[in-house]
Amino acid sequence: MIDPGRMSRITTIDERFQSYNIEMVEVTGGRFWKPYDSTAKPEPGGANQPAGMAASLYEYRPPIDLANARLRKLAAALGPAYLRVSGTWANSTWFQNVDATAPKEPPAGFKGVLTRQEWKGVIEFSRAVNAKIVTSFAVSDGTRDAKGVWKPDQANALVGFTRASGAGIAAAEFMNEPTFPQIGGAPKGYDAAAYARDVVVFHAFLKKASPGTVFLGPGGVGEGSALMAPGMSTLKSDDILAATGPVFDAFSYHFYGAVSSRCGHPGMPGTIAPDAALSDEWLGRAVRSEEFYAAIRDRLLPGRPIWLTETAEAACGGDRFAATFLDSFRYLNQLGSLARRGVQVHMHNTLAASDYGLLDEKTYEPRPDYWAALLWHRFMGATVLDAGTASSHGLHLYAHCTPRRSGGVTLLAINADATSAHSISLAKASDLYMLTAPDIHGQRILLNEVELKLGDNDALAPMKPVAVPAGSIRLPPASITFFVIPAAGNMACNP
Repeated sequence: MIDPGRMSRITTIDERFQSYNIEMVEVTGGRFWKPYDSTAKPEPGGANQPAGMAASLYEYRPPIDLANARLRKLAAALGPAYLRVSGTWANSTWFQNVDATAPKEPPAGFKGVLTRQEWKGVIEFSRAVNAKIVTSFAVSDGTRDAKGVWKPDQANALVGFTRASGAGIAAAEFMNEPTFPQIGGAPKGYDAAAYARDVVVFHAFLKKASPGTVFLGPGGVGEGSALMAPGMSTLKSDDILAATGPVFDAFSYHFYGAVSSRCGHPGMPGTIAPDAALSDEWLGRAVRSEEFYAAIRDRLLPGRPIWLTETAEAACGGDRFAATFLDSFRYLNQLGSLARRGVQVHMHNTLAASDYGLLDEKTYEPRPDYWAALLWHRFMGATVLDAGTASSHGLHLYAHCTPRRSGGVTLLAINADATSAHSISLAKASDLYMLTAPDIHGQRILLNEVELKLGDNDALAPMKPVAVPAGSIRLPPASITFFVIPAAGNMACNP
């Protein structure tokens, strides 16, 4: 029997643990991942897309409307959070630090333009939704002197404008994903020594211009996994940290468990099929990646907190099933397993773009992962407890103190077994919130058998619990259940 009152404290995570990305290319407008069902005519490749990638993978999108009332309302319901505006496109984006219309072409050495008005929109959005800004800076040829050394002019302009607007940057990486420097727009031949040389300049700038900003790094991705294809030109996080020394305030990394079918082919290494999306192997990839990067952190940046600053179902915009209930098992299991390991911040990519967005990019309608995120936000607090190990195959258990409930505990039980029910036995009465779906491959999601959807004036769906007594509780196949136990009496959950 599970006794929530006796669960011991494991660790504490940031109150903004569950956070999200809005890609820089969304803010500026540009060529992002092409929707699978797009009927738009193919477009020629433009400068503002990752180097070496096929033009057919991308489609132009206008700038995201960050003043949209529905978008703000749904994002605010997840606050407090961090809002990361970065991505591959940020590495080559020029900040136009004057109040003027963006030029048709960016200056030499850049691929995109961010206007003051667009960045002001980010600042206003962050205030409206209680999300602190996280970003990275341009590192392309246009930011460098005659010797190829990075100059802080552009970063200084962005930081200065942010400060003049009455805001700040909570945390920043120097560049996005230095492990893939060529795809990311870094100069040809960019290596760990060049990165370390640039970071000396950047670190001095950051501490002077924005001393309260948490310096994150290095922000590697794909290492130790099938995403790192043989022959790819990469920098290793080990080599980067060996070159820079322990300069970072926190260790950051990115994680994608797979490459989407948009960039790969079914059956090739690195892709994932929907029929494997509930497997223990798939659900365990997030922990294996964190273990890989945590080992690097422990060797070369000991004692620093670890942040996951970009993650989703699959790289390259996500698979089709990223927008369905099927992905909610990965999403919540990833939150639970990484919080248990002490990861401080988890930033989903994206809030509202491509197939992996929490919201549909055209309508801003919530997808299943959004409703899962909302339940996590409401019931899983910053203190992580030991829920023990589930004895049944496909069952995953996580526990946190319940926010704003002295002594209260929330138990998250994920039954990823699509064919069999499992049972748990609770020593205390609880309020039950169970997620299921008529079709796990669809976008309809039910809470206690009532469909979750927006109401009039975009009112969030009411989330009414079912009161259950202590004792044995059946968990149906392919179900996700939050047990909120306000009278758990757990001493670790007292304020």
